[in-house]
Amino acid sequence: MKSHEFASLLCSRLCHDLLSPVGALNNGIELLSDEHDPEMRARCLDLLGESARASANKLKFFRLAFGAAGGFGDEVDTREARVAIEGLFGGDGRIQLGWMVDEPTMGKAALKVLLNLVLLAGDALVRGGRLDIGAEKNAGGLDMVVRAEGPRIVLDPELKKVLLGETGEDGLAPRAAAAWLAHCLVADGRGEIQVADQEEGVLLIGATIPA
Repeated sequence: MKSHEFASLLCSRLCHDLLSPVGALNNGIELLSDEHDPEMRARCLDLLGESARASANKLKFFRLAFGAAGGFGDEVDTREARVAIEGLFGGDGRIQLGWMVDEPTMGKAALKVLLNLVLLAGDALVRGGRLDIGAEKNAGGLDMVVRAEGPRIVLDPELKKVLLGETGEDGLAPRAAAAWLAHCLVADGRGEIQVADQEEGVLLIGATIPA
């Protein structure tokens, strides 16, 4: 896929994800301008604050997962990834998070892989649940795994095919941006992605990236 095509795909995905919180901000401002009751105005301000935080958290995550965040060095502090994940998925209590990454830093490409796998697994938890994230360096490279567990898990079969490299790049939908980027980064590093979703209520996505 050409760079401009992926940029278009990614922009569509970002616009889709940001439409809800930004739209809520717009609606809240309109309500606030017409509301004179102090209690209702306070409620509108609370909703505006929630929407603003949601927008900021999404932007922070997307900047690290898709953009050039993390400074100018080759390694990124993994605490940045943890903060971004907690901001995106841990704010409303719908998803419980487990962080099992002891490495203080990680290469930018590897960190993007991890974040995009987290995004896919988190989106699959349509009714909430638990999301555990682990990564460990070894002599052969880096192993990472994301485990999602919940009452209902939905991983689009097309996203799974894109993630595993079992489909072509033509006609990809915007929702496949994260899967395509993770696949490309792992493939560029001569690594491998594995998906296990046979057990009901459990989804495992792992990636191995050689040193």
